[in-house]
Amino acid sequence: MIATEFLILAAEPAGKINTEGIVTFFASNIAPILLAVLGVIFIGRASKGEISKVLTSSAIAIVGLAFIAGAATLFFVGESIIDLIFN
Repeated sequence: MIATEFLILAAEPAGKINTEGIVTFFASNIAPILLAVLGVIFIGRASKGEISKVLTSSAIAIVGLAFIAGAATLFFVGESIIDLIFN
């Protein structure tokens, strides 16, 4: 194959993906459902007397939420941080 055939195969995409809409959908619909499921699991374990497992799982969930919050912060302010570093 020659180089011009590769240019024909690599055409520009016709539409754009609304990534902000996808992130907003997950943050407003999916995340609260997952947190509710975690809460039900924790309450079920606590009622059985497995307090140490509940505390461990809760700590892991809190650390996970901190990572998610950090990623969301970088998602929204990442461009300005890059501009500060490289300008």
